[in-house]
Amino acid sequence: MIELTPVFITGIVFGTIFGVFYLFIRRRERLTMMEKGVDASIFVADSKKFSNITLKFGMLFIGIAVGVLFGNILDVKTELNDEVSYFSMIFLFGGIALVANYLVERADSRKKD
Repeated sequence: MIELTPVFITGIVFGTIFGVFYLFIRRRERLTMMEKGVDASIFVADSKKFSNITLKFGMLFIGIAVGVLFGNILDVKTELNDEVSYFSMIFLFGGIALVANYLVERADSRKKD
């Protein structure tokens, strides 16, 4: 069996170094912008944008989970290959979840207008 501990440790070390430098540069950039008098409201994230992204990923992952479940049922109950049953159901229910997300977001945007 392949030993994955060195790979994980290397990834964690490089990720930590990158994170520290990124936060240092971002802090420096913000301080410079505030010294020049730039409006601080650009640092505040749009919460509606993040809630839509969260809803989209949540619905997609639920669709994928239902697709895996139905793929397993299809694999056990029929003569289809397991690859065909799993992939078809994952893509089907993932797509249905994204279409449902589109309909929910469209109804929400119409309600707010």
